[in-house]
Amino acid sequence: MFEKVGAEESARLEALAAKVRDELAAAGLPVLAPGLHHALAGGAEVEVDDGADAAGGVYVGWKASPRLRECAVRALRLRLMDDPVLRRPGQISAAMTHAMTAILTTAGFTVEDPDDEYRPFHLRVLAGPAPGVAPGWEPREEEMDMSAWQTAGEGADAD
Repeated sequence: MFEKVGAEESARLEALAAKVRDELAAAGLPVLAPGLHHALAGGAEVEVDDGADAAGGVYVGWKASPRLRECAVRALRLRLMDDPVLRRPGQISAAMTHAMTAILTTAGFTVEDPDDEYRPFHLRVLAGPAPGVAPGWEPREEEMDMSAWQTAGEGADAD
């Protein structure tokens, strides 16, 4: 029987996954919405494996565009084993895994290669940035301070 982690650990994993999605989106990458049908989009896919085993955790992978995946499936179906399109999704996933590793680690996340044959070209996210460290893209307090706007508006009225 498949055993899941407890509610507290599940909530921690979901919160970590949300931070990963936010950071990748802040970098300008398309991020798949949880539950989005696989045929509809390409981009970073962040998943939570809530199994209470060594494979549990937060994983990030890359999905090439639906069109490229469709072309690869067609070539496979037609047994065109020398068709370069068969290698393209894996090549793209490898390159994007490298890029996402750089994006996440520079933002303070701890990631590793899960070394899992069922998750080729994926990252396992072990931890987010240190507690209390705000993401660089998050609005800052001085941006929310309306007094700067009021002062600027008063000068404009003087004309």
